[in-house]
Amino acid sequence: MFILFQYDIFSSIVFMTTGSLTTEISSRICSHMNHGHKEAIKAYARQYGGIENPQEAKMISLTSLCMEIEVDGKVIQISFDHQLHDSEDAHRTLVSMLKAIPKAPAQNP
Repeated sequence: MFILFQYDIFSSIVFMTTGSLTTEISSRICSHMNHGHKEAIKAYARQYGGIENPQEAKMISLTSLCMEIEVDGKVIQISFDHQLHDSEDAHRTLVSMLKAIPKAPAQNP
């Protein structure tokens, strides 16, 4: 078995690929997202969870089928468009989902 380290654009270790999406990998991904990408989690809640104006959002679980996010005290599930195979697939999918979210128009001062 091999381990492949994946790096994000900020050069921090994101996920380690070991061939499957285990509970340990889920915890590592959630921890990474909760510490470094809080706005992305809110964006997932808005776009894919239908939460209009999330104040607090925390990724609590990631499985091969969905992510669970606690948003303002309520747990929501957001399904993926395919079954995730490993942490590399999870990383690509989360990034793709984020990039697919329309950007808010700039507001004039």
